[in-house]
Amino acid sequence: MHEKIKMGISSCLLGEKVRYDGRHKLDRFITDTLGQYFEWVPVCPECEYGLPVPREPLRLVGRPESPRLITIKTGIDHTEKMLQWAEKKLGELEQENLCGFIFKSKSPSSGIVGVKMYTPSGIPSQRGAGIFGGAFMKHFPLIPVIDDGRLHNPQLRENFIENVFVFQRWQKIQKSKSINDLVEFHTNHKLLMLAHSPRHYSSLGQLVASAKRVKQEDLFSAYIQGFTEGMRLLATPKKNANVLLHISGYFKKLISADEKQELLEIIENYRMSFIPLIVPITLIKHYVRKYNIAYLQRQHYLNPHPMELMLRNHV
Repeated sequence: MHEKIKMGISSCLLGEKVRYDGRHKLDRFITDTLGQYFEWVPVCPECEYGLPVPREPLRLVGRPESPRLITIKTGIDHTEKMLQWAEKKLGELEQENLCGFIFKSKSPSSGIVGVKMYTPSGIPSQRGAGIFGGAFMKHFPLIPVIDDGRLHNPQLRENFIENVFVFQRWQKIQKSKSINDLVEFHTNHKLLMLAHSPRHYSSLGQLVASAKRVKQEDLFSAYIQGFTEGMRLLATPKKNANVLLHISGYFKKLISADEKQELLEIIENYRMSFIPLIVPITLIKHYVRKYNIAYLQRQHYLNPHPMELMLRNHV
C-alpha cells in the first residue's frame, strides 16, 4: 500500500453539486485515476464563504492585481468578505500539509490563470486569477497548482504530478533541517532537475557545494525556491534527450556496440517525437538493474511518479 498524498481540490471536480447553477463538474480522471494516489481536501470558496446553491453567478471586475468579486445582475460586491474568509481558510489549510491543489478553471473565485476580468460596463478586457485561487498562490508560493483544464494537457499534467511528488519528498526532509538530508535530496534529484532546467541544475549544485558557508535557514530557503523555479519549467524532448544521453554514458563500457547503437537510435526517435519517453526510459532502467548502477538507481528521474499513471506514455 502506498501512502496517499494530501491534495487540495475544488469541490465541484469531485462531483459535489456546489456550483452556482446547482450542478457539479465531476472529473473521472481526477476521482478514478488520481484518487488512487491522493487524499482530497475539497474546498468550495463560494459555498464555504456562505453563498447558497443555486446562486447568482459572479464575475471579476477591474484589474488583475486588484479584482473585485461582484454578482452579475445585482452588482453586489463580495470582495472584502471573500478575502476575509480566504485568509481564515488559508490558515486552516496550513495544517493540512498539502502537496498540491487542483482548481476549477475560469472560476472567479477558484481560477488561477486566464479568468476573465470585466470593466464596470461589463466588457471583458483582461485575464487573471480568481479571488481565492490568487490568494492561495500568494500564501503558498511553493505548492504546485494546476486547474482542471490544464490538467488534461499531457505535458502540463506530467509536470504538475512530478512536482507534487517532489514536494512531498521535500516536506519530509524539511522537518529534519539536516544538511546531509539536503545533500541526499539534491543528489537524488539531479537528473530530474537537469531535464527541467540545466541552468538551475548548475546553480543549485553550486549552492549545495557552499552549504557550510551559508546559514542553514537561508540555505534551505534559497534551495527550495530555486528548485521550485526550475521544476516549473517544462522538461522538453530536447532536454530529456540530453539527460538520456548523459545516462547512456554510464553503460558505454558495459553494453555491446549493437546495444549502444540501439539505445542511441531510441533516444533520437524520442527526441524527434516519434515515440514516447517511456520507451527509452524502460530500456535504460533495464540496464540500470542489470548492471546494478547505484547512482542511477537512486535517481528520481527514472521513477518520478507511479508508472500506473502512464504520464510518460504520450508523444
